[in-house]
Order: sequence, then structure tokens, then C-alpha cells
Amino acid sequence: MTADAHAPLPRLEPHGTATRLIVDEAPFLIRGGELGNSAAHRAYLEGRWAKLERLGLNAIVAPAYWELVEPQEGRFDWTSVDELIEDAAAHGMRVVLLWFGSWKNSMSCYAPAWVKTDMSRFPRTRDAHGRAQEILSPFSEENRDADARAFAALMAHLREHDPRRTVVMVQVENEIGMIPEARDHSTAADAAFADPVPVELLAHLQAHRERLQPSLRARWEAAGARTEGTWTDVFGAGPATDELFMAWAFARYVEAVAAAGRAELALPMYTNAALIRPGYEPGQYPSAGPLPHLADIWRAGAPSLDFLAPDIYFPEFAEWAARYVDSGNPLFVPEALRSVEASVNALYAFGAHGAIGFSVFGVESIEDRAAELLAGSYDVLRQLAPLIAEHAGQGTMAGLLPPTEHPRAPHRVRLGGLVLNATYERTIAPSLADGVINEAGDRPADLTRLPAGAIVIRTGNDEFVVAGTGVTLTFETDAADAESVGILRCEEGGFDEQGAWRTRRPLNGDETHQGRHLRLVPGAFTIQRISLYRYR
Repeated sequence: MTADAHAPLPRLEPHGTATRLIVDEAPFLIRGGELGNSAAHRAYLEGRWAKLERLGLNAIVAPAYWELVEPQEGRFDWTSVDELIEDAAAHGMRVVLLWFGSWKNSMSCYAPAWVKTDMSRFPRTRDAHGRAQEILSPFSEENRDADARAFAALMAHLREHDPRRTVVMVQVENEIGMIPEARDHSTAADAAFADPVPVELLAHLQAHRERLQPSLRARWEAAGARTEGTWTDVFGAGPATDELFMAWAFARYVEAVAAAGRAELALPMYTNAALIRPGYEPGQYPSAGPLPHLADIWRAGAPSLDFLAPDIYFPEFAEWAARYVDSGNPLFVPEALRSVEASVNALYAFGAHGAIGFSVFGVESIEDRAAELLAGSYDVLRQLAPLIAEHAGQGTMAGLLPPTEHPRAPHRVRLGGLVLNATYERTIAPSLADGVINEAGDRPADLTRLPAGAIVIRTGNDEFVVAGTGVTLTFETDAADAESVGILRCEEGGFDEQGAWRTRRPLNGDETHQGRHLRLVPGAFTIQRISLYRYR
């Protein structure tokens, strides 16, 4: 096929304060699911595609494995990649391709055997006692260049053999980090640690001093805001400095890999991070990865990456999402816990941050209530996609989730000159409610509650589209001479394939509490359109 027959390259473009992914010259919101680490194989996925379709996915997030594509050095086998792309396209889905190269969840388990078994050529990190770890050292040019050559070959293959651009983004490596120690103690690493801090990093610190992440700026300034010196001179001693040092090393390594791939095919690229449990110190979590407090290090060290992404498995979804956006990234969540809360977290990501996309992990294994709710949420997002793309980054959308602290307290959100007062109903799922109390009067330990959350889009003066589940909204002005706000019209319905609103039923009376609130009932995802008016 000639170059002229290829579809346009997917790209990222700014839209207000947000960033949109453009595919086939139109905004594309990823309703994704990441396959389990060992699931991206045709024989395994056969018979599972129908389930993925029922969930409403428009993209799968799936690995390309270095050990499979380059089983012998310089000899490539693209079977696994081509089958994945062909099967995704056949089921109407795009692909976010994950490069499982030098690191996956810190370790180097997906490196080919010819890399793993030649430790003199491809050295590992070492702990403080000199013991080798299952982590390729980022201080080795051999490690870096072998990975970069393989990734460049992958991108060159996609350039020629994916003319429809089924692959829309690429993740470079996976959850990079040092564990169980904060830094590499190999001979090459120790020498680099004793060397001066690279001038490129110091220049970045000086040029962006007022906008640096607070913990990085505080550490640099506490040591005197030096513009030269060793890592200890510039940042002080301790595990936090060890982490900064390793973050720079990982970022420079990833830059070489990403730049080599981008030279072959300039698809959007990012890398992802495993997050930090409360109270953990560097070395107790995958340290030095693309975490929010290290965003400046990564941004300076790996400019070929378009953004950094969080894998959010913790309950504080809104807090982690905000930390990534506040550190200068558009929001894309490649991995999220496949719980019932995933359904409302997806709505929040798009509503609060105009996200590029959202994806649950191990999507082929999602079952029962979580699968039902995710399908409902993704159906709502499919209908709202044109509105979300239009309003992303314009200050006309909001996401609603119960606050992590004090979830029963009133939740007030300002939007379009009004205050939205949200309350959340997290009732027991009806299918679980029967027989949940045993003879001793106890509830089963695995009893779950339905999630609650919503997306709100201001479509006009005192007009909103609200979608979600388990949320009740009342409206008031935030002006000092407070007028009252009433409901002029409220409708339940949806958007057709052409984006036109179709009313299923007008709501009033009991459904709006006699004109006093908008309520999204728990247990199902619905869309309502509401018009308000003011009175005294």
C-alpha cells in the first residue's frame, strides 16, 4: 500500500485547558480496557471479543512484548502484534499499544532471553550489597540501545503495516521504578551519582523555578538552589535525592527509546506510573517513575514523551487525577481498578478534566455488577462524546464523585454562575439485597454498595446535561442577593447517532421532588437534560 493510502496519523491537540486525541481528523475519547499482561494473544482472546464489545469499548490497551517480537537479536517476529491489531480492527476497536521493553512493573521480565542471559553485556542494577537485581540498569548504553533498536523496529513496522492507524497511541515501557531500594548501586550508577548534576536538568530548574513541583523546589532551595555540584550538593543527602537521581536516569533512557521510535512513526507517546501508598518512602514503592512529584525531572529528561499517566488503583481517584493534571499533564488513565467504582471514575475523568481516555485493567476478566455498571457508563460516554469533546477545557464541565473524606457532607461545585449541591446514594445493589443478613444478624464481608457519580455539562445559560448514577443535585446562585433557582424543564433521554437529543420522558412531580432537585437513581446510568429559571 502506498503512503498516500494511509490514514492520517493520530495526534494530540490543545483545546482550551485540555488536550484532545484526534483520530481520523476527529476527536476520539478512549473508552478503554487494558488486557491482562498475558492476555494479548489471539488464541486466548478468541471468544472474549464479544464480551469486550458488550462493555462498549472503543479501544483496547494491550502489550507488545519485546521477548516475542525479537526472540533472537536483530530477527523480528511481528505475528503477535499483527494479530492483535487485526482482531481489534475486526471488532471496531482501536489499540493503545504498550511497549513491554526493558521494564514492566519495575522488573525486566519481558526482555528477551538473549538479553537476560548475557549479564556482562546487559548489566542489572545492584543493591547496596552488590547483589544483582531483576532490573536492567538504566546506566548501560547496551541496554538502552538494544531496547531503542527494537522499539524503532516496532514503530517502523506500524508505519508500513497499520495503514488504517488502528494503533492510536503508544506507551513506552510500563511502571518504571526502583524497588526494594531507592537507587542503583552498580559501579556505573555510583560513578554517575558522584558526577555533577547534568546541566540540562539544572537549566530546567532555573528556567521553571516558579512552576516547579513544590517538593522538588523545596529540596533544591533547602540545599541552596545551587546551579552546579553533585547530586548530594544540589539536593542534599537521603532517599529522596536517590529517587531524583534515578528518575533522571530512567527519563534519559526512555527519551532515547521514545525518540528512536518517534523518528519512525510520530504517534502520541506517554509512559505510566505505579502510584505511592500513603506513608511509603522511596524504595518501598516503584521509585523514580513518572510520578507527579517527579514530573519536572521527567519532562526535562524525556521531551519526546507527550505526557505522563497514572495507573490509579487507590480509592482517592479524584485526588490522584488532579495531581497529574496539576503537574502539567493531560489526563489519560491507562489502568484503573476493575471495581464497581470504575464506572463513575470514568465519568469523573472526562467531566472534571476533559480526559483523553479511561481504561480498566484486566478488562477481559471483569464480571457481574462491575461489568454491568461499566457498560452503562460507557454507553453514556458514547452518547456524550461529541459534547465532551466540544466542552473539554472550556470550563463548562464538572465531574462529581463522593469526597474521600466526609463522603456524606454536602458537596458544592460551582459551574456557570451556579452552585450545584450534590448528595450521593450508595445503596446496596438490589441483586445483593436479598438474604444479606444471616441468622446471626451479620452482613457478608464481601457485600458491596453501588457507586455514585456523574458528569455535568453546561450547554447554555442555566441549561445542563447531567449523566450518571446515584446523585441528587439542587441548584442555587452564588450571588449575594440570592435569587431562588427553580426547574423549568427536566427530561430523561439520550442522544442518537447523529447527536440529536431524544426525550424518553419528561420528569416532574415525585421524580424532581416537586420541582426541587434532579435525581439520577442508583443502580443504572441515565442522562437528563435540565433547564432552570430564577425567581424571587
